[in-house]
Amino acid sequence: MSLWLEAPVPDVSPDSAVELWESDAQDASGQALGSGNCILREESSTPQSAGGTSRVGLEATEPTALLPRVEATPESTELRPQKRKKGPAPKMLGNELCSVCGDKASGFHYNVLSCEGCKGFFRRSVIKGARYVCHSGGHCPMDTYMRRKCQECRLRKCRQAGMREECVLSEEQIRLKKLKRQEEEQAQATSVPPRASSPPQVLPQLSPEQLGMIEKLVAAQQQCNRRSFSDQLRVTPWPMAPDPQSREARQQRFAHFTELAIVSVQEIVDFAKQLPGFLQLSREDQIALLKTSAIEVMLLETSRRYNPGSESITFLKDFSYNREDFAKAGLQVEFINPIFEFSRAMNELQLNDAEFALLIAISIFSADRPNVQDQLQVERLQHTYVEALHAYVSIHHPHDRLMFPRMLMKLVSLRTLSSVHSEQVFALRLQDKKLPPLLSEIWDVHE
Repeated sequence: MSLWLEAPVPDVSPDSAVELWESDAQDASGQALGSGNCILREESSTPQSAGGTSRVGLEATEPTALLPRVEATPESTELRPQKRKKGPAPKMLGNELCSVCGDKASGFHYNVLSCEGCKGFFRRSVIKGARYVCHSGGHCPMDTYMRRKCQECRLRKCRQAGMREECVLSEEQIRLKKLKRQEEEQAQATSVPPRASSPPQVLPQLSPEQLGMIEKLVAAQQQCNRRSFSDQLRVTPWPMAPDPQSREARQQRFAHFTELAIVSVQEIVDFAKQLPGFLQLSREDQIALLKTSAIEVMLLETSRRYNPGSESITFLKDFSYNREDFAKAGLQVEFINPIFEFSRAMNELQLNDAEFALLIAISIFSADRPNVQDQLQVERLQHTYVEALHAYVSIHHPHDRLMFPRMLMKLVSLRTLSSVHSEQVFALRLQDKKLPPLLSEIWDVHE
């Protein structure tokens, strides 16, 4: 059996293995961008399980970018953030009925007057990403009886009634919100001016182990960034064609962004392998964590490259893009605006390299990711980085007690953005846009 992280990896013939995540970034014509190693691959020497799936491994890679999407029409591309109206839910009289099944409503859940049963059903369906199939043509009347018989029609009725997926919080999001509330309450309790006799406050200190870990993370990020610059010349150039709306120009812009995304995925994998504790996890858990955290880490890296003056984002050394450029590359306005709003909010925090590196590590070590087997060990690793970030922020922001919870809440925002990204990828499939193999594998796009 081959080693888990052998590098370099020899060329593998089609008869002996199927390469899935090639670190060679490919353009639209299939031309290689990287060094020839692969990030994930199936090995012929590994026997297949009874279900027919092969064991997949991680290999050496590299570094930052964004993603692609569907060509937005001029009529629908209003590239300004849309603010939602918020307010308290109307008071109930006690005899209201569920908007989905007609049962007695218990309140407003996920933006809709509904019963406890439909509230729980919608939450479970969203968290699991469930896909149901109606056996009666998708036109079942929905009532308290049929809601148990046809899940597809029930979920459709939930959405038609106005239930919003972005209102559903995962267990981690609930935990982070609770943590933020506790931090705010603690900050309010300690904001009272101390008496003259009060002893001076003792600030937390970073342990030698924490300090060494932070220094290692910052050095690893700088190393990954330097490697990514070498791939810049191999990325398909941004088109300067006389007709920017030509089919060739649109395809070239799409290829440009997908290749930048590949460079970013390579950087993320390279950085993750240098995180203390990551390589001690099983091969399956390493893959599960990387596949599901990649887009969130990409968006974190994107936010640190945001220029508030020009409202643009700079990738690698010389690639800068505004909202219109993202749209020209084929991304939907529903994905573009949240990216820029998140980047603007992160820019306001003015985080340094150490804080970004710790946030990325916390995002990667999320035990609630799908298909993670050793959740307890992943939680322990994440707790190590959370503690280090808390101590670091307390030292470097002693007068801002809300900085730490604000940073953690950005991870909650990333979960919402990740959901929007999934819709973006689905739109690509509807438009028959072809993603390179690496991106198709990491985002589970199966043709």
